[in-house]
Amino acid sequence: MNLIEAKSWADEMDVKVTVCDLNGIIVYMNKASILGYHKYGGEALVGKSLMTCHNQISQERIQEMLELPQNNSYLIQKENQKLMIHQIPWNEDGETKGIVELSFYLPANFEVKNRD
Repeated sequence: MNLIEAKSWADEMDVKVTVCDLNGIIVYMNKASILGYHKYGGEALVGKSLMTCHNQISQERIQEMLELPQNNSYLIQKENQKLMIHQIPWNEDGETKGIVELSFYLPANFEVKNRD
């Protein structure tokens, strides 16, 4: 599946999906991502470098992920809401093409279930 094939279902998700290529250039944003980043340019961010919208520490982490594909997950506390960020390598046919970032707010009553 390529980005064009993914677009139809990804646009319907209540999750921000942002994809960059191996140069850190944003190549895809779903509807939720465009809306979520509207104050930073929204759809106009497609074709722009991720590096221009991140601080030095984040830029270094992005560069590391582009050079050595790996997952990266973290939680942000923002305006009394928790935002989950999950970044994974974008792979097609065994070849790494960039990074996919999924981000979404966790509900206030988010439940953790222990399955031992």
